[in-house]
Amino acid sequence: MMNESFYQGRDLYSDGDIEEEILALVKNHTDFTEILAQETRWPILYHLSPERWNLLDWYPFEKAGTLLEIGAGCGALTGLFCRKLKEVVAVELSRKRSEVISERFRNFQNLKILVGNFSEMDFDGLFDYVTLIGVLEYAKSFIHVPQPYHHVLRKAGALLAPGGRLILAIENKYGLKYWAGSREDHTTVLFDGIQGYPDHGTPHETFSRRELTDLIAHCGFGDIRFYYPHPDYKIPHEIFSDDCLPGIHQTLTEAPNFDRDRLNLFDEKRTFVGLIRNGMYGFFANSFLVIATKEGALATDSMIVSKTTIR
Repeated sequence: MMNESFYQGRDLYSDGDIEEEILALVKNHTDFTEILAQETRWPILYHLSPERWNLLDWYPFEKAGTLLEIGAGCGALTGLFCRKLKEVVAVELSRKRSEVISERFRNFQNLKILVGNFSEMDFDGLFDYVTLIGVLEYAKSFIHVPQPYHHVLRKAGALLAPGGRLILAIENKYGLKYWAGSREDHTTVLFDGIQGYPDHGTPHETFSRRELTDLIAHCGFGDIRFYYPHPDYKIPHEIFSDDCLPGIHQTLTEAPNFDRDRLNLFDEKRTFVGLIRNGMYGFFANSFLVIATKEGALATDSMIVSKTTIR
């Protein structure tokens, strides 16, 4: 179930000692409801909350399909994929996190785990879906080439079967929460993305909608569809699309900061009303969920859900 042949002997990304606690939890529990009700630590919530599934639980995956999950973390979405698809291959840089996935989903026979750097791996076949959920922004950290973002997307595209889908989730550098006083999720610097990441040595970077569209299109994808998980893609409550945007009478919750303090420079709920009225919601949405098709292949979905609301 867990293949370590690509592992280089060191974990390149970690939340620290708390991952040992997470490993112990998944070894001894299959339901985390009571644990989460008493927890305040962000890594526990982020890795184990069932609300993570809201991001893609609505999506009409082909049951006979295959999926490559790049950067699976501790398996927050891996179980969802295993339930919806015939075969799932989860790739994770960290051996510790891979061990968490292995223990957490030990009863799934349709899951394979590869430990190591995705860019250094060879795969036997092509996939119907390739996911990059909270991964693209870290490309400079683990792929040392002149254009790391292009490299990741092109390799993802090369692994897609004809008609296959890229599924990508990432923060919006111009998300309203950053204007209102949230620190940049990766660098922790106020207004860092808004100012264009002036410290060019930063190993993490997110994009605007236009920048992300151009990047994905340049790497060989078409039929690029944007969805807007609110308040963000990590713990989404609602999923909007360009075909079904929020209305001016819809109350949009403020984006929480579970892992650090934040400023509150203005009322995000009231500000979103004005942005929606002026057709600017998509530009200022806190996160993007993007689904794109490998160029040259026609989309097979007759209809993609426009909006999912989780109560």
